[in-house]
Amino acid sequence: MSLKTLSLVCILQLAISCNLIAQDMSFEEYNPVSTLKVPGKEIHRAKYPFIDVHGHQYQMPTQDLSPLIADMDKLNMGVMVNLSGGSGDRIKKSLENIKDHYPHRFAVFANVDFDGVGKPGWAEKAVAQLEADIKNGAKGLKVYKSLGLRDTDTSGKRLAVDDDRISAIWDKCAELGVPVLIHSADPKPFWDEVNSDNERWLELKTHPRRKRSATDPASWEQIIGEQHRMFKKHPKTKFINAHMGWYANDLGTLGKLMDEMPNMYVGIGAIIAELGRQPRNAHKFFLKYQDRILFGKDSWKPEEFPTYFRVLESDDEYFPYHKKYHAFWAMYGMDLPDEVLKKVYYKNALKLIPGLDKSLFPKD
Repeated sequence: MSLKTLSLVCILQLAISCNLIAQDMSFEEYNPVSTLKVPGKEIHRAKYPFIDVHGHQYQMPTQDLSPLIADMDKLNMGVMVNLSGGSGDRIKKSLENIKDHYPHRFAVFANVDFDGVGKPGWAEKAVAQLEADIKNGAKGLKVYKSLGLRDTDTSGKRLAVDDDRISAIWDKCAELGVPVLIHSADPKPFWDEVNSDNERWLELKTHPRRKRSATDPASWEQIIGEQHRMFKKHPKTKFINAHMGWYANDLGTLGKLMDEMPNMYVGIGAIIAELGRQPRNAHKFFLKYQDRILFGKDSWKPEEFPTYFRVLESDDEYFPYHKKYHAFWAMYGMDLPDEVLKKVYYKNALKLIPGLDKSLFPKD
C-alpha cells in the first residue's frame, strides 16, 4: 500500500471515529432535505371555504371554542363536523355550547354504543337514543372502527359490521335522512408481514399496537367485505366511507366499488399521501367521482392542512409530506379544476349533511 493510499485510509478512519460520516445511520434517522429546485409554494389557506367532515373535538361540551374558530378562520374552514359527539347528555352539552357561541360553524355527529348487542330490546333502545340525538340537533352518525375490530356481543363474539342485529341503526338513519360516516378496519399493510416489503414498516415499528393478523381479530378482507355487504343491504342509507375505504392506493378497485354501491361516498381524511404520489391517476378519479368525494382531515393539527390544500389545488412537484412514518415519499399536486374543488371542499357536504348554513359558502 502506498503512502498516499495509507494516508487516505487513516483520514477516513478518523472521520468515521469523529462521527463526521454517519456510517451507522438508521432508516428512521435518514430524512434528507431535497436539493431539487422546482416552482411551487406552500398553501396555508384553502382557495374556497371548506367543510371538514372528519373532525374530532372530544372536549366540545365544555371547551372554549374561540381559539378553535380563530384557527379555522386562518385555514378558511367554514364548518367543522365533530364526529365525537357521543349521545344523550354529552351531545346535548356540545350542541348547547355551539348554539350559545358559534351556531353555524360546527356540526356534531352522534355515536352509538354497541355494548350490549344480543340483549333483548337492545336495538329498540339504541334506535330510540339515536332518534333523540338527531332530534336534539345531531346531523349524522359516526361509527368508529371498534365495530368489526373490538366490539363484541353479549356472548363475547366479535361483532361483525354487517350483523343483522344492528341493521335497525342504518335503517333509522335512512328514515331520518342523515348520513353515516363509518371507519372500518385500517390500512391493509397493518395485516401484512412486517418486513422490508411493507410500506408501513416504520409506522408499525413506531406504533406496534397497530399490527393485526387474520385472527386478530379477523382478516382485513373479512372486515372490509362485511362493510361492503352492509352498504349493499341498506341502499337507502347514505354512507361516507372514511379514509376512502382504505382503497386510495388502488383507485381502480375503488371506482368499481363506487359503481356497485351508489350510496357510498368517500372522505379523504388521513390518506392524502396516497393521492399525492399518483397525481394524474387521482385527478382522473376525482373528475369521474367528483359528486361523491368529501374533504376531511381526521386529527386536528392545523399545521398539516397545507399539505391537503397543496395536493388538491396546485400542480407543484415533489414537495414533502408532513409525517414521515405515514409516507416517506414526496407529494405532487393534483391540480383539480375549480368546480371539482368546490364540490370536494363544500358542495357535496352541503347536499349530504342536513341543516348546514349555506350562506357561509359561495352561491355559485
